[in-house]
Amino acid sequence: MSTMTDVGVPVTSHQASAKPWYKVLYIQVLIAIALGVLVGWLSPHLATNPWIKALGDGFVKLIKMVIAPIIFCTVVSGISHIQDARKVGRVGIKALVYFEVVSSFALILGLIVGNLVPVGHGLATKPDAGAVAKYVDQASHMHAVDFFLNIIPESVVGAFAKGDILQVLLFAILFGFALMALGERGHRLRDVIDDTAHAVFGVIAIVMKAAPIGAFGAMAFTIGKYGPAALGNLIGLVALFYTTAALFVFVVLGLIAKFVGFNIFKFLGYIKDELLIVLGTSSSESALPQLMEKLERLGCSKSVVGLVVPTGYSFNLDGTNIYMTLATLFIAQALGIELSFTEQLTILLVAMLTSKGASGVTGAGFVTLAGTLAAVNPALVPGMAIVFSIDKFMSEVRALTNITGNGIATVFVSWWEGELDHDRLHANLNKTIDPSDVETAITTG
Repeated sequence: MSTMTDVGVPVTSHQASAKPWYKVLYIQVLIAIALGVLVGWLSPHLATNPWIKALGDGFVKLIKMVIAPIIFCTVVSGISHIQDARKVGRVGIKALVYFEVVSSFALILGLIVGNLVPVGHGLATKPDAGAVAKYVDQASHMHAVDFFLNIIPESVVGAFAKGDILQVLLFAILFGFALMALGERGHRLRDVIDDTAHAVFGVIAIVMKAAPIGAFGAMAFTIGKYGPAALGNLIGLVALFYTTAALFVFVVLGLIAKFVGFNIFKFLGYIKDELLIVLGTSSSESALPQLMEKLERLGCSKSVVGLVVPTGYSFNLDGTNIYMTLATLFIAQALGIELSFTEQLTILLVAMLTSKGASGVTGAGFVTLAGTLAAVNPALVPGMAIVFSIDKFMSEVRALTNITGNGIATVFVSWWEGELDHDRLHANLNKTIDPSDVETAITTG
């Protein structure tokens, strides 16, 4: 049986099965991660070599290099094809409503689990406030008004140069509306932008061949520097966070997926390449361009993908929300500080704001945590040093949960907007067409 991708490339189920196992991206990345763990464990001196770290950092930088043009082309193309300008605002409002509701579930789930399983009690440790001083300083300068002003770039070139997702998104939306207003005169420019998007996806197809190398370098360095010994008495928090994140994905996101009409496990199988890349690099941005392309092929409209995915990377951080509530309760328990119901309610309200304000900041998870702790109870801030050594082990799951949440959000908003192609959705999830290789979709674009 043969079918067509959304850009007109015929792909058969026989082609998918005939692909040698050693050429399948997710298998290559899995092997690379396993090798990285072994090298980091058996030879930490080699694993912490700057050149090993550079393998992971270099791959992430290669991906970030194309994020701004992909967002710009996708959003401009999606908006310029829309006849009704009000639709853009409608999609944006629906996305923000979804983000706030689901983020609240993530925060509440973290609080419930943190109270039911108080793994921080009895932890004998003395926090070193100096180890986290720079994050506390960043958090003290973080204000909501600065976040909103930062969405507006000082210059268009500056937005692209910095790779700031929200700044590029704002300019792309304005440019898309301007192109829409040109009518027939804008069609030639729109076609150029569409062709540019295909070319940039071609760049991504080339870069993705280096994904196993990047995953190996990042994982080897992480294990080599922090090592299994870094877990120590804090393994309870790591295990609890992993379990809570899994509960959120399989129960909360699973119910949302079932409501729309698909299976969460099949969806995770569809984006397994992206999940493994995120696992290896600890960065959800490393899979952003490929996720956008796959969601379009899954049956989501280009305009919804272009608006929801980039916005979600700042406003829909489910993994970060779970981390903040769990880590706050863990630190309070470890320091012997009882948090009242009002203070725990404050965690929900403050975390909802700080998770947005720290987007795009280096060490965003820790900066967010510092801002939340300072607002809830300043006495908790030095306790950040307790979880500092294991933060790297938790950042992978934060990133995995964030990217999964953004994928589900895009499908849901497409369904809510009435623009989800259910036939294509089920064809991809049931693997009657090959979803595994982004290169397939752009070779004849």
